[in-house]
Amino acid sequence: MPAQGDIVTALDTWEEPAGGGADAAGELVRLGAEVDFFVAVGNDELGRTAREALEALGCRVHAATRDEPQRRAFTYLDGDGERTITLMGSKLHPHGADPLPWNELAGVDAVYFSAGDAEALRAARQARVLVATARELETLREAQVPLDALVRSGRDPSEAYEHGQLDPEPRLIVSTMGRDAYGAGDCFAAGLTFALGMGDDPEAALAFAATCGARALTRRGANGANR
Repeated sequence: MPAQGDIVTALDTWEEPAGGGADAAGELVRLGAEVDFFVAVGNDELGRTAREALEALGCRVHAATRDEPQRRAFTYLDGDGERTITLMGSKLHPHGADPLPWNELAGVDAVYFSAGDAEALRAARQARVLVATARELETLREAQVPLDALVRSGRDPSEAYEHGQLDPEPRLIVSTMGRDAYGAGDCFAAGLTFALGMGDDPEAALAFAATCGARALTRRGANGANR
């Protein structure tokens, strides 16, 4: 990472869809799941490119378009695979009022909720299994829906959770304590969602999810772009 006043030269650069939702969706596709991705994109060329890139990953994309630019990020990856991220633009996420096929969620095995408003989360609860990230704690508190699993971080304050902060309490609370290299946490959550959706018990699901997070450390970026 450059220190103040430094100029550094990157060894390589690339672009790809990323963020918690895209990371998890890509992992679920690699696991062989049929993935419906409910998302919001910007009204610019980058928003169109993001949607096309998500479709290229193998997702069926249900996108609402916002009247603002697509959010983007610049991510440094160092030689150890650790990431440092600069976000540019406001966070875009789907709303339950968006004209998206929310009723289809009643027929899916599992949903991983990475972002959205309370109505979107209530629609997600139609699925047999619902897993969510503690990053969206305020939305989880507002929606008041039962979660089959909540994934929190034991190190990142923005993904923290303490017992009693949600009512009802999640059935399973999982705390990650490993390296926070790019995509590992969200691939772990995707693996947990997949395994619980397959009917695995919590212990087996956690073991499976751990392998998904570990594999993420072997890829470049979120989805192994241009390997």
